[in-house]
Amino acid sequence: MKSGLSIHQTKALWFDSKLNQVVIIDQTVLPHQYIEHRVGSALEMVDAIRSMKLRGAPLIGTAAAYGMYFAFIEAKRSNQFQPVFESTKSQLHSARPTAVNLMDAVDFMIPFCHPDHENIQVLEAAQQYENQNNQACYGIGLNGLELIRDIYTKTKKTVQILTHCNAGWLATGTYGTATAPIYLAHEAGIPVHVWVDETRPRNQGANLTSWELMQMQVPHTVIADNTGGHLMQHAMVDMVIVGSDRTTANGDVANKIGTYLKALAAFDNKIPFYVALPLSTIDFELCDGISQIPIEERGSEELTHILGIDEQNMIRNIRIYAESTSVINYGFDVTPARLVTALITEKGVVKANKEAISRLTNFEL
Repeated sequence: MKSGLSIHQTKALWFDSKLNQVVIIDQTVLPHQYIEHRVGSALEMVDAIRSMKLRGAPLIGTAAAYGMYFAFIEAKRSNQFQPVFESTKSQLHSARPTAVNLMDAVDFMIPFCHPDHENIQVLEAAQQYENQNNQACYGIGLNGLELIRDIYTKTKKTVQILTHCNAGWLATGTYGTATAPIYLAHEAGIPVHVWVDETRPRNQGANLTSWELMQMQVPHTVIADNTGGHLMQHAMVDMVIVGSDRTTANGDVANKIGTYLKALAAFDNKIPFYVALPLSTIDFELCDGISQIPIEERGSEELTHILGIDEQNMIRNIRIYAESTSVINYGFDVTPARLVTALITEKGVVKANKEAISRLTNFEL
């Protein structure tokens, strides 16, 4: 890909109608290589989600919608539609336990996956879900843009924004959630600079967010995960914007491990801490994120090994811990609603509490 793209030109996933396949950018090799990976079956989509070739709650949702389309086709080809479809649907449903968008997409697709329906009807439903995701992210961008504009209007200085993990177009399909306001501000001529947490253990900030910002030519600096508090203490951060994998009805936010610590530092330094998310990421059945949101435990190799490129320009996965080291790898943590300044959604900016979220979701887009 070339640098200097418009945010309106970006895509992390697209459907190839000629080959009846979904094409994704393989995020496990970025930023060292740009590889497009083709998915042509439901189980291939499950593997792409589990292996994190694609990741990010909204993008996982879109991928699951297309996975349901493939599941429908495969079930129709068999002589036992319901057992085959239910088995594949179950595997899709459990591919990543924390991201609620996956379940939302599966539930959205179920009414369309009737054995009497034609393939095109189910494909159009998956495309509808994708378009809704993209429009939601654009709405988040517009609403968050005003928050950035307000800071710039008051200070007349470059707006310093800290983010965590990757909540950009690689995680959503286009625009991003946390990055959508940043991209739109940049395109509007508002000077912004992004502090990019490296985000151990998979380094999604250093590898993915930095790569994205580079494509958009947005000024940014990669920092170690533990640097954010220091920057905030020295008035080098104007606002924090992060994404969400699941948010409860009362505003508790599950996001990449380490988000909670950024929220604590922001609260202590009186810096606004915003969470950008589509309403599909809100789980209205949960009201206590710490006790109710399932936190995914991932493989130990994500901690014990690191992916990089050597002097021969070869990608290597090397061990950085002693071989016998015991590790535990929680993928997410929960930030309590009391630490969240506001939620930036496609319908507006809202306080992170049950009453405000409920009022917002009663309105139509």
